[in-house]
Amino acid sequence: MSIVSTAKMTARQFLELGEDPVGVHLELVNGEVAVSPSATPGHSYTEKQLAYILESHIRANKLGRLYGDVDTIFGRYDVRRPDLIYFSRRRLDLVGEKAMEGPPDLCVEIVSPSSRLIDRRDKFKQYARGKVANYWIVDPDERTIEAFKLTGRSFKKAGHGKGDEIVSLPPFRELEIPLGQIWHPVRGK
Repeated sequence: MSIVSTAKMTARQFLELGEDPVGVHLELVNGEVAVSPSATPGHSYTEKQLAYILESHIRANKLGRLYGDVDTIFGRYDVRRPDLIYFSRRRLDLVGEKAMEGPPDLCVEIVSPSSRLIDRRDKFKQYARGKVANYWIVDPDERTIEAFKLTGRSFKKAGHGKGDEIVSLPPFRELEIPLGQIWHPVRGK
């Protein structure tokens, strides 16, 4: 007779694991540790450029704080690490010592080939259940951005853009984002 443990790891236990091993990205999904590869150069470039635009706007207007790739608790058995996380000033009490202790005002996921379905299906549902007010999905390969706003218990499309368009998306309607500046340059250009 063999005994199989079906105990799920809790968010608190997961946070005690410490730093990720080099070259991998760990999250907790339904009590199980999920592993994904490190970001590609295109993913990293888009994340850094978008973060610079958002951070400049947030600081200039004293709106709150922008974080990147930080453990964010979405339930007893779920810890995700959105690429970018924004908390408005009035909700900064949710920023804990080791992790974000509640839903951000905005989660941004930069799509990579290995995360396409996860970002569009799994995280889409989980962030809505977790009461994230706004969710952006940025696809560097397709050069698109989609914004969703939580309405009731589900996300509704709140804006989109592609290529070199300039977009304004919630929660930053007064910010114009020049999409052409966030895409990784084509090799050799």
